[in-house]
This record gives sequence, structure tokens and C-alpha cells, in this order.
Amino acid sequence: MKQKLTSTKKYNFGIARKIVSNMTSQSWEEIPHVCVTYEPEVTDFLEVVKEINKDATPETKLTINTIIMRIIIEGLKACPAMNAHLEFNRKLVRGTYTQYKEIHVSMPMVLNNGEMMTVNLHDMQDKTISQIRDTVIDTKRRADNSDMNEVMFEVSLNDTLKGLTRGKILQTVYRLYGSKMPGKHQVKILSGEKKKKYYSIPEKDRLTKHDIEQGTITISNLGSIYREWKGACTILEIVPPQVVAIGVGASQLVPFAEEDGSVRTGYKIPFTIAFDHRALDMSDIVPFMKKLDSIFENPEMIKNWV
Repeated sequence: MKQKLTSTKKYNFGIARKIVSNMTSQSWEEIPHVCVTYEPEVTDFLEVVKEINKDATPETKLTINTIIMRIIIEGLKACPAMNAHLEFNRKLVRGTYTQYKEIHVSMPMVLNNGEMMTVNLHDMQDKTISQIRDTVIDTKRRADNSDMNEVMFEVSLNDTLKGLTRGKILQTVYRLYGSKMPGKHQVKILSGEKKKKYYSIPEKDRLTKHDIEQGTITISNLGSIYREWKGACTILEIVPPQVVAIGVGASQLVPFAEEDGSVRTGYKIPFTIAFDHRALDMSDIVPFMKKLDSIFENPEMIKNWV
């Protein structure tokens, strides 16, 4: 006899979960992932961060996360092959790889309601660490003023219509049916006076589809979710059409063996680098790791980027 299970929680996907589910499903269905871990020592780097923040106020403090993002951006400048999009038609065996000068960072962000949303931080290639900090703070401010269902529906509808122009007629019909047909799975968006009031908020004070659309690369600060985490992410999804995703773990106190056989303690930060094997090989991302090595070995240079 089949045992009856007692349900403790059940809910239908909202638009945020639908978008995440669709993107991650497409990622694993289409992209041949290669994931590598990179674990540099950051003992001296953390001391430099303390020095930079010695006289900082809560408003001017530069977080490790913000500085790490700036370091990753330097790595991407040294390895532009990672900052790219790929379009591939498997049936026709045709692919187009497009590398970009601008670095638009897709960054998952935890909202005030506890939900996760990936935002697009535009034109990060020339920003100082302070400017990156201010951009992140302003994005969170605008997110607090935003109806995320409304923003994500704009993005989803735009993506669906793009699919229609590419000949994905059946996909378009299914998506419109799944989101707009009345019932428990219908996407709830604003209407009437509520919609009018919401869209009266200036765009500079709320998020729009421009802030949610795909960037050129994804950087996830996994370590901020659980700072006591003692491991490393071993696999990470790449969001098409991007070709690389980077996950940053929490700093960890670990033993280091010296060449003379002695052992000392220091800190490391584990990075996960996932790349699309259709576009890149392992050798293509080596310049990125070498650039980060040079920075962590000589962290005083960070002071020039503040």
C-alpha cells in the first residue's frame, strides 16, 4: 500500500520563481558547463581592507564584497573572453560568440521581503570601488520602491516577444497562456489606480526592465549568505546567453604549507568559475586567474582604485 504523505507547505510559483526556474532549466538543458575552483590566499588583502576602512564611517565603508567585485572586473579586463554572449543553433550547428567592452554585472540581491532578485549593474568597467559601492546602495534603494512582480513581468514579456521575433512561436504561446490565463497560476500585476500610482514614481527611484535584463556576466556573492560557510561552491549555472558565472565564497582561516615544510595559518577565499565549453576552454580563463593572483599577492594596488 502506498504511504500517504502529509504536506507541510505547498504554493504555486510566483513570477520570480517562474523566471528563475525557466532560466536555470534552459541553462542546464543547453549549456555544457565546466566548473573550476580558484582559492587564493587573501591574508594580506584583508589587512589592506582594514587599513582602507580605518577611519571610515558606516556610510563610507568599503565592504569586502564591493572590493572583490572591483578585483573581478580587473580580471575580466585582463581576460575579456569571459565577458561575452553566445548564440548557438544546435540543429544548424551555427554559433556566434560576441565579446563586449562594457562590463554589465548581473548580481543576485536579497530584497527586503527575503526574495532573491538578479539585478544588472551597468558599465562597471571604469568605476572606482566607491562608485561600485554607491551603485549597489542606490540599486537597493530603488528596489525598495519597486513592485517586483511588475518589473519582472515587463522583463518576462519583453523576453517572450523577443522569442517571437526569433521564430519561437510555440514557446511564446505557452508563456502567454501560462502567465495570463485566469487561475491559480496567473501572474498578478497591478491595474487601475494602483498601476497608475506606481508608474508615477520616477524611473530614477524604482527599478525597470533595464535594471533586470541580462548583463554580460554573473557574479554571485555566495559567501554573504552564510559567512560561517567552510566549503566552496562546486557547480554554478550559467545564465544564457552569458558564457561565464562566478561565485565568491566566504573567507576562511586555513593552514598553508611553506616550501620548507613549515605550516602557518592564513585566510583564503574560494571562487567558483563556471564557463560554457562551447565558447571557452580552460586555457581561455587562465589570464583571469593570473590577474587575480597578481592582485592578491600585491594588494597595496587596491588603494589606487578607491
